[in-house]
Parts: sequence; structure tokens; C-alpha cells
Amino acid sequence: MLIVTTIIASVLTIIFVKLSFAVIGLRRKNKVGLGSGGHEDLERAIRAQGNFAEYVPFGIILIACLELNGAPWWLVAITGITLIIGRLIHAVGINLPPPDFSKRVLGMMLTFGALITLVVLNLGWVIYKLVG
Repeated sequence: MLIVTTIIASVLTIIFVKLSFAVIGLRRKNKVGLGSGGHEDLERAIRAQGNFAEYVPFGIILIACLELNGAPWWLVAITGITLIIGRLIHAVGINLPPPDFSKRVLGMMLTFGALITLVVLNLGWVIYKLVG
């Protein structure tokens, strides 16, 4: 059973839906069906949603693998929470005019940190299980 993954994936999906609704709202407001129509606020919202969609699936897959392979729940939870925090900080940083690069950088550092940690943990855990 993937209890921790279910919680992490659900929280990330709620964030994604919120980011998507922001794009939809700005498209309606600015009467833009495709692209940003030159509207900076819509461009920021599109990139926040797109960036989220580019990174989160890898995180969820790696979190699920770690949990399925029997890693302790707290290890799975810590990496998942780090991914959530990184994605939230990045989305806030990209959406506030003017873009707050310090928040974007921090958000990406946490995101990359979580993803790299998940790769190392997954590979290490599998090697440990195969050898041990």
C-alpha cells in the first residue's frame, strides 16, 4: 500500500489544479485562448503551471518506487514534503510581480535537492536490498 505516496501525490495534485485554475482565470480575464497574448501575468501563470508539470511527475514516480521498495515511511515523507515545499516556493516566486528570483531559486534548489535525493535513495535502497 502506498500511503505516503498517496498523500504526497494528492497534495501535489491540489497545487497543480490551483495553478491550472489560475491560468484559466487569466485566460478568461484577458480573452486569450492560446499562449499568453502578451499578458505578463498570464505568462507567469502559464510558466508556473508548466514548470510544476515538468518536475512533479518524476518526483511522484520516485517517491512511489521508494515506498514500494520498502523504505521507511519517514524517509519517503521527508523527500515528498521537500518536493511540495520546493514547488510551492517556486510557484509563489514566479507568480509575484516582478518575479522574485530568490524564491524561484530556493524553490528549484529544494526541488532538485528532493529529486536528486530520491534518485540516490532509490538506487541505494535497491542495491542494499540486492546485496543484503
